[in-house]
Amino acid sequence: MRAHPSDVVDFFVYVVVLNLAVEYLPAVISEGFTLSLLTALLLKVALELVLVLKGRVIARFKAAETRPGKVAAGLLVWVVAAGSKLAVLGLVDVVFGARVSLGGFVSVTLLVVCLLLSRAGVRRLLD
Repeated sequence: MRAHPSDVVDFFVYVVVLNLAVEYLPAVISEGFTLSLLTALLLKVALELVLVLKGRVIARFKAAETRPGKVAAGLLVWVVAAGSKLAVLGLVDVVFGARVSLGGFVSVTLLVVCLLLSRAGVRRLLD
């Protein structure tokens, strides 16, 4: 599987945002630049999977025709949105242990939002 140029740009955007978070958010820790590169790569893969899953759940929400179906799909969107942050925290902990910390739920949520907004901004700038 070949990397698309936008994937490479996303990776570099993630590296920059992650290292800014390490510098300015005390809860976000990386013991070195190599670890931040590897963490950015892990975040890129994890967030791509989350975006695919979230897209499927949103499609299910839009396709639901009954009120209970809409409510169930809406709850599923919430579970994916919140659960993905916890999954990212757990994944980083399993892969890197104490050498990398993204803080808690609030800091990882802020980091993910900044990653996705930065990615969208750079993609828009390049298009």
